[in-house]
Amino acid sequence: MALTPNREVFITCAVTGSGDTTGRSDKVPVTPQQIAESSIAAAKAGAAIAHIHVRDPETGKGSRDPALYREVVERIRDSGVDMVLNLTAGMGGDLVLGSTDAPFPVDPSGTDMVGATERLVHIAELRPEICTLDCGTMNFGEGDYVMTNTPAMLKEMGRQIQALGVRPEIEIFDTGHLLLAKWLKAQGVIDDPVMVQLCMGIPWGAPDDINTLKAIVDNLPDGWTFSAFSIGRNQLPYAALAMLAGGNIRVGLEDNIWLDKGVLATNEALVERAASVVTTLGGRLLGPEEVRRKLSLEKRW
Repeated sequence: MALTPNREVFITCAVTGSGDTTGRSDKVPVTPQQIAESSIAAAKAGAAIAHIHVRDPETGKGSRDPALYREVVERIRDSGVDMVLNLTAGMGGDLVLGSTDAPFPVDPSGTDMVGATERLVHIAELRPEICTLDCGTMNFGEGDYVMTNTPAMLKEMGRQIQALGVRPEIEIFDTGHLLLAKWLKAQGVIDDPVMVQLCMGIPWGAPDDINTLKAIVDNLPDGWTFSAFSIGRNQLPYAALAMLAGGNIRVGLEDNIWLDKGVLATNEALVERAASVVTTLGGRLLGPEEVRRKLSLEKRW
């Protein structure tokens, strides 16, 4: 894929994630009502897509409870504010080993490993336009947590997502994950147009330097649509870099809680900042209906 600037850009807002950010910022939405309201505010600020996790309202920790997803989706759909819904399917692949000397039994407080069908229960029920497919296994943090997605699991999840008529967003955290994405396409479980998200700067995945981004973009097949983001302080610079590399933009409190040094962000403010980058660089923001046409999505509501 040639690396040329993208002049027609859509923004995805990753609204809350599942990481331990709620203790560092009171702006991170936790309850279904807060997540829905923050998604709506992000859409009004210019985000065409809302990427949604849910959290346990009592603890603030990430959850995969279908009832929580249902409440968020119903609140958004009832609001009348149009946006493309992108629900995560990444939960349920969490492996935390017991210790360096005794990896088994695993740590039950952090391990959540379930099968493909259970990971997709909320997708089957709610039928969003998009759901994520984390295309690989990698280490996270400095402990014993491993994000676990085997080729067999990915193939089965891809098959089920395809059968549901939902568009997978392939999450690429490292260079080898792109090879898995290409393999899944060759297996026939991903339909055109293929959509990928380049998740940069996450230890211990692909670093967010320009050369690594270019190497991945150069190896994307022609016709694949991509977005890219980095975490923390590099999230907003990456809004410009992703656009200049020919892609689309992701911002949001899942990946970064700061707007400026010492200033906590809201999702709305991050989207507004990213939207200003697009227009300042001579681009145009795509709305949700234009994104549906671009990605061959079927509006569900």
